[in-house]
Amino acid sequence: MKIKDKKIVFALTSSFYTFKNTISEMEKIIKQKGNVIPIMSIDAYTTNTKFGNAIDFINKIENITNRKIIYDEREAEEEEGDILVICPCSGNHIAKLASSIYDTSVLSSVKLHLRNNKPVLLGIATKDGLSTNAENIGKLLNSKNIFFIPFAQDNPITKPTSLAFSPKYIIESIEYALEYKQIQPLLL
Repeated sequence: MKIKDKKIVFALTSSFYTFKNTISEMEKIIKQKGNVIPIMSIDAYTTNTKFGNAIDFINKIENITNRKIIYDEREAEEEEGDILVICPCSGNHIAKLASSIYDTSVLSSVKLHLRNNKPVLLGIATKDGLSTNAENIGKLLNSKNIFFIPFAQDNPITKPTSLAFSPKYIIESIEYALEYKQIQPLLL
């Protein structure tokens, strides 16, 4: 299934080091005529880091999508798409999702999509994926309508428990998830 004319709710959480590549892939989705509705967690929306200033990311995303970013929980729960993509999906959001805690704009959107049997695609980016969050990732791997962008250890030497999605698989993962299938291989 192609992404042309699909309504893709695209959410970013606070794994800031992935934003540049994620936004680049978001541009490719739009070039393929996907309809992107941007959401950001409040941390992603307001935090400046060494990877960039929040306002610069906001302006870039709003410019390429031609839409205002949703960061309010109530607004996010009203914006349903054909699919919800959370990329990057931080360890905090992974843990909350695995525990059915829906207290951010991104997680409110998850609640809406899962309630309506829509696919949710996760691009995990977390320092604790092979430690404290491994159990949560395992739980989500066995959850209905939750799919993953292929991922690998981020840097096994200096960050041995860190996991991160591969940006080059975002679009293909969306296409698979729209058919309720997990792209393979999952582990790179």
